[in-house]
Amino acid sequence: MISNSNHRARAEAAFKKAPGGQGRERAAMEYEAEARSDREKTARLRALRLAKEAATLEPSVEKKSITASDRGIRG
Repeated sequence: MISNSNHRARAEAAFKKAPGGQGRERAAMEYEAEARSDREKTARLRALRLAKEAATLEPSVEKKSITASDRGIRG
């Protein structure tokens, strides 16, 4: 049976061998790259949505001719 002190010593040795700052720096770079990608994608999709909404609104603005019955004029 492995004693706690033996187990702890092996765990600490393994921890000391692990690269200290490299993993943290790499994770930060990946996080920033993903965040930048998300912002770019969001901006592109927003521009597409706004263009689609503008194109949808333009045809619905039509002039309607006013007739005598629309004005409430009685003959």
